[in-house]
Amino acid sequence: MTRSADKDASPQPEPDARVSARDDAARARKRERDRRYRLAHPEEHAAQRRRWVEANRERIRASNRRWREEHLEHARKQNRESMRRSTARKRRDAESRAKAKERARRWREKHPDRIRAYQRDWAAANRDKVREYASRYYDTHRDEVNAKVTARRDADPVGTKARNQAWAAAHKERRAELQRARRANPEIYAAELEASAAARRLKRALSRAGLPPKSLHPATAAERRANERAADEYFANPTLAEHVRQVSVFVEALSQHMLKHHVRMREFAESYVAARERLGLLPAQADDVMWARAVEVVLDQRRRVDLLTSRDIAAAVRSVKVGMRQTERNRQLDRLVKAVVSRVQRDRARLAADAAMECRARRGRGKSRMDRDELIVRIALQEVSELLPTSLLGTADARRVLGRASQELGRIIESEPRGDTAQQIPGM
Repeated sequence: MTRSADKDASPQPEPDARVSARDDAARARKRERDRRYRLAHPEEHAAQRRRWVEANRERIRASNRRWREEHLEHARKQNRESMRRSTARKRRDAESRAKAKERARRWREKHPDRIRAYQRDWAAANRDKVREYASRYYDTHRDEVNAKVTARRDADPVGTKARNQAWAAAHKERRAELQRARRANPEIYAAELEASAAARRLKRALSRAGLPPKSLHPATAAERRANERAADEYFANPTLAEHVRQVSVFVEALSQHMLKHHVRMREFAESYVAARERLGLLPAQADDVMWARAVEVVLDQRRRVDLLTSRDIAAAVRSVKVGMRQTERNRQLDRLVKAVVSRVQRDRARLAADAAMECRARRGRGKSRMDRDELIVRIALQEVSELLPTSLLGTADARRVLGRASQELGRIIESEPRGDTAQQIPGM
């Protein structure tokens, strides 16, 4: 009786607790089965998961948004931890790759022969792949490849020419085939024939005129490209206008200075050269000293010369030299014309007698007859040319002097009244 009462008095489990325990056990067993299935069938599980994800994207997004709204601080913390781990992983990967590259680089530097042998063997065993890779790279980087090849040819013009000649000598039939294909175009063939015919006509015309053949410097493609690059760089310079202005102003100032102080600059240069000789220093050219001193003086007088280079100054000196030579030549020519006119006016009777004697001598020698007035001018030119500086004048200038003097004398004779004594022109 007591045992039965004790049994009836012991607590009995509630029905809801038993159901909850059974559900937990069932869920645990299901998770274990799923885990074993995933381990045994990873590919099928991954495929099923992908299909489920594709079919439930909106549901997944809504669930993620809901969870993030409910656990915002936790989500942010997870995100920060994830970014830290990702950054650390990327840093470790980058350091590992850098170390691997450094080891590989050191190994390549240490074993260049093995690297070349490996590359050669691989290329020989994979000809088709090499052609495919090269063709694909060229299609993708056509302009870059062509630019590199052109730069390599321009950097070694002698070697490029030798290689081209060697290829032409070794592939004569291929070269002839390419030439035939080029001339198959009637427009190109006609243009080449016309150019050749024009060159022959010019050569014959120059030969008949007694002139030398046309001399041109054949510019290679590399030289043309270099000239184009230099021109582009020059004209693209934003300071070009100011540079040209400074050069022009410097040339004009140097020319004016030399025209005004040429004698004084020459004296200074000769004195400087003599002083160097007395001191036992290396000899110097007076002309170089004169122009160097002139450049120094003009540069000191200019305010804006910051864009001038040594090439600009040398070109300016050459230009001024040519200009001064032309100016001095014109001055000598004008002096000679005035002297001839003055000599003819002053000694016309004597020159006429000399001209008559020359005419008789020419007839006696069987030479062609010459106009008496022209002979008078020629004799006067011969006399005054011995008294005046004519170092810059040539045969063509002598003909110009004769023509100008004859014209000047003709105008003077026409302007003189009949019976008046000829006025003398000061010249000598």
